[in-house]
Amino acid sequence: MASRVVLHVGLMKSGTSYVQQRLEANRDLLRERGVLLPGERWRDQVLAVSDVLGREQLAGKSAGRWARLVADAEAHDGVVVVSMEFLGPATPESIQRVVGSFAGVPVDVVVTLRDLGRTVPAMWQESLQNGGTRAWGDYVRLLDGKRKPAQAFWRQQGMGRIVDNWVVAVGAAHVALVTLPPPGADPGLLWSRFCEAAGLDALDAASVAPANTSLDAASAMVLRELNLLLEEDGISTGDYHRLVKFELGKRALAGRGGEPIGFDPPRWLRERAATIQGRLEASGARVVGDLDDLTPQATPGTDPDAVPATDLAAAALGALRSVVRERAAQPPQPTTTSETA
Repeated sequence: MASRVVLHVGLMKSGTSYVQQRLEANRDLLRERGVLLPGERWRDQVLAVSDVLGREQLAGKSAGRWARLVADAEAHDGVVVVSMEFLGPATPESIQRVVGSFAGVPVDVVVTLRDLGRTVPAMWQESLQNGGTRAWGDYVRLLDGKRKPAQAFWRQQGMGRIVDNWVVAVGAAHVALVTLPPPGADPGLLWSRFCEAAGLDALDAASVAPANTSLDAASAMVLRELNLLLEEDGISTGDYHRLVKFELGKRALAGRGGEPIGFDPPRWLRERAATIQGRLEASGARVVGDLDDLTPQATPGTDPDAVPATDLAAAALGALRSVVRERAAQPPQPTTTSETA
């Protein structure tokens, strides 16, 4: 029986990919120190959490996966770590089901949090990488409302509600809030905060490159324009994720080094952030870092809606070049007679 289960429940865009990749890269080291990452790879945790939460998107692949993860945890004599941001905004009923799966085993919850000033642009980019077409200015304006995209955004980023739900389930003493360090900080600082919050002896774990690199303003707009065209083509979700989300959005367009998205958080967002910080402090959860890290700051950069056409063309050509170079580096595929005729 596991001695303790650590659930890292997100939030989305709060450095989760970096933490997950560093955990995965040090799977053997952690195992030597009594820490189990259930499954053979992190994808197994994605499927297991999708199973327990009843996510329809992966229903055909995830059936029975949560029971398998729980069985692995029960068979382990030590600490078990599950890291999956789908858990963060889960309903109270789903949270009870998750925690109840580990009956008799203490469950500690780690919630990583990022200031809304950086989160808003990141979530807009994420929406584009999933086929979204909403213009930047409209996206920001509509967040202060009750319809799309506000519903999806606050479901994932309603920090006060999410933390309160987990505190009710496991108690404030078992919930740790990790604030994402300010811009420019060493990524290793997030890892050390995570290790402290999770109670892991892994500060010396091998480092990894920062994950899930952001889109610059021009690249984001190229992706939006492409999505507008693809709406007419009826491309399947699977093909979109394979060809656009990952090959273009997460690789070819990401990390180009162009002008970042400039964002000066409006007054209503700053006021909401202050209210959230007060609610987090009142939750009684332990803070690793500083709640002041969650105060939105203006980010210098370019208004995506005003990117010049020349910059869009350069970003598009850069992405095409990247795809061609990546494909050229792959082993050649056998050609058919029709292709060589």
